[in-house]
Amino acid sequence: MQFTTSIFLTLAASAAAFAPTQQRASSNVVLNDAKSDLESIATLSNPTINYYDPLSLADADFWDQGNEATIGFLRQSEIKHGRVAMAAFVGYCVQSNFHWPWAMTQAGDPFPATSIGPEAQWDAIPSAAKWQIFTIIAALELWDEADGGADDPKHYMRGRTPGKYPSFQLFRDNVHWVLDLYDPFKLSRKQSQETKDKRLIMEINNGRLAMIGIFGFLAADAVPGSVPALNNIATPYDGDIMAPFAPQFHIFS
Repeated sequence: MQFTTSIFLTLAASAAAFAPTQQRASSNVVLNDAKSDLESIATLSNPTINYYDPLSLADADFWDQGNEATIGFLRQSEIKHGRVAMAAFVGYCVQSNFHWPWAMTQAGDPFPATSIGPEAQWDAIPSAAKWQIFTIIAALELWDEADGGADDPKHYMRGRTPGKYPSFQLFRDNVHWVLDLYDPFKLSRKQSQETKDKRLIMEINNGRLAMIGIFGFLAADAVPGSVPALNNIATPYDGDIMAPFAPQFHIFS
């Protein structure tokens, strides 16, 4: 599965965001700045509903880290999960119709047939390949949490713009050359902040739609008829979608 890493990084790169620069009046965190940003983003992303927080999560204090840190965590979570959902939605569509023509393993085993559906395709690949995928995901998560090993690291709960994935420059300098996930070819350098702000709203909305879309696919396959619009294209799957390695396998069983 030497191609798995390349596939994952390609999908992740396609979901890179143009995150806006947050302006601060001073180096001190100002109360309600983060919530004001949240309310503004909510209004821009959905003018019909505007700001809607029935659980009052934006007023919470997760892990006694403060309200601004909590909002940073929530914004980071939505952007990240939106990107994952976009990659998953595109991946679902692609692997429903195409798989690599070469061998999947060194033993010469082919990739699972597209006719069995993406969920069954996942079940059919070797456990070693699944562990490889999860290892790459874990490494990307750690790199994000450590702010790419910056000399003055900033966490998204401590002032770093939510959704801003760090550069791989330190990795390139010391380990191996690799493209950055965000804007690897520096195409956004000349874009105005207004354009970047608009693209952030576009990404958030696309991510929300992708979350609905990928779970619509999964529901249609797992529960026939649950999504009428997909009845003609759904591929029935009788396994456990939430068991990542094998049917009925759960890490915390």
